[in-house]
This record gives sequence, C-alpha cells and structure tokens, in this order.
Amino acid sequence: MSDEQIPVIRDVDQGIAKLMPDVDRERAWLLTVDGAPQSYVDLDDPEHLEFEYVRRLAHVLDCAAEPGVALDLLHLGGGALTLPRYAAATRPGSRQTVVEFDAGLVELVAEQLPLPAGSGVTVHAADARVWLEGAASGSADVVVADVFGGSRVPAQLTSVEYAREVARVLRPGGLYAANLADGAPFDFLRAQLANFGAVFGELALIAEPGVLRGRRFGNAVLVGSDVGIPVGALSRVCAADAFPARVEAGVALARFMRGALPVGDAEAVASPEPPAGAFSLG
Repeated sequence: MSDEQIPVIRDVDQGIAKLMPDVDRERAWLLTVDGAPQSYVDLDDPEHLEFEYVRRLAHVLDCAAEPGVALDLLHLGGGALTLPRYAAATRPGSRQTVVEFDAGLVELVAEQLPLPAGSGVTVHAADARVWLEGAASGSADVVVADVFGGSRVPAQLTSVEYAREVARVLRPGGLYAANLADGAPFDFLRAQLANFGAVFGELALIAEPGVLRGRRFGNAVLVGSDVGIPVGALSRVCAADAFPARVEAGVALARFMRGALPVGDAEAVASPEPPAGAFSLG
C-alpha cells in the first residue's frame, strides 16, 4: 500500500469502488461502491468503528462471550473487513470466515488494506447463501450478515429458508446479527423478524430511537438466538454509545412485529430502496 494516501478508484464486480483517505486519521480509509458508503477502516486502530451500525454489530460480538474469549465467526458480506479486524483485535485467536460476493472488491481490499499477519481471517469470494448452505452444521458461534447489493439486501437473504440455514450453522446458544435497513411502516423489517422468530426462540432489535419511531429510514440490527440473547448487557452498551441506540425485545418487540408472517424463497424480495440521500456522504 502506498504511503501517499491518495484516493484509489477501481471498477469492481458490483460497480465503482473508491478508497478515500481520512484526513484526520493517518491510516484510515472510507470505502464506497457507486457512492454508497460500505466500510471505514483504521489500519492503526482496528477497534475504532466509525459507522453507527457497525458499532452495534460489534456490541453483539462483545456480548457474545466473556471479553477476550476466541470465537468461531462467520461473516456474510465483507466490504473492507472492518468487523473481522475488530474481532481479531478484541478476541485474538478467533477463527473467522468472511464471504464476500464481489471478487474484485476482495482483490482491492487485499491489495490496498491488507490484513495483519496471523489475523485468523480467511476471505472467500462467493455467494453468501450458497456458502451458508454448504457450511457445516454447528460450526459457528456467531453469524454476522451485512450483505448489500448496492443499498439493498438481496432477496435470497430475506427468506425463512435462509433463516433456517443460519440456525443450522450456529452452535447451541450462538448468536445471529444482521444489518438491515427500513423505514415506516417497516413491512420488510417486520417480515425479517417473523422469519427469524420462526426458527429462533429469542429475538432482539437494535436501532436509533428515531428510526424505531418511524421518523426516518435507517439501519437496524436484528439479533437472534435459540436461547440467551444478553439483552441487559446489550442495552447498556448501546445506550452508552456516542450515538445511543435502543434494544427492543420481549413484549415490545412482539408488539412491533404483530401480524407479520414469515416469507418463503418464492415470495422473498430485496430490502426497500433507500430514499434519496439516506446513506449518501452528503
């Protein structure tokens, strides 16, 4: 990687990728694809998480086991590998598999933002659903999904059949965490909760209060497990964040998703198109 810190622009499989240096942090980079922010990475400080939703996914990882305990992690969607870098730093010795559909993006990130030696992270250029279906049962402590084609979650990752595959791959007591995006009246988000409610005994939803109240379109992190989502611990760390989020679970979440039904592969659709400017760089 060049020390000149100049932007890198390259055609990748899913569009035009740009790596732009952060003028305020010496070795930090913002990745966009077709103008949509995808990842922010600080090579000198992998525990620095710029995006709010990434911090919420990291909170789930932090609460998945005692601090520092190594885990087996499966990441569906890779981008610039922000969360795998974070997990390698905070849970050394973890075995991490990353599945990123865009082979050109995988090559760009490996070239420009290489992982440190001994990171324990293996990256595969593959389709997330296909990879998941081929993964061994009970092979992951945590599955993280952050898959967007442009600004939308692909339809093959929005069905109850997909949810069943996630549950199969997780070990007993394992956690699933997915970055989703929606706005009022939350038809997509409620259907996703119904999908995972059909296969998991416990669900939680993490989002900024204004999003949950339907005031704006935004990200929400869905969390699922067969048992034991650490709702109390998650609520505390999310409330203490620089951009506080609320954790909905139990009765409140059941009220939010009331009437929603699981969606099968035949009826599944991609997540809604964000309104103009929802995730732009301004």
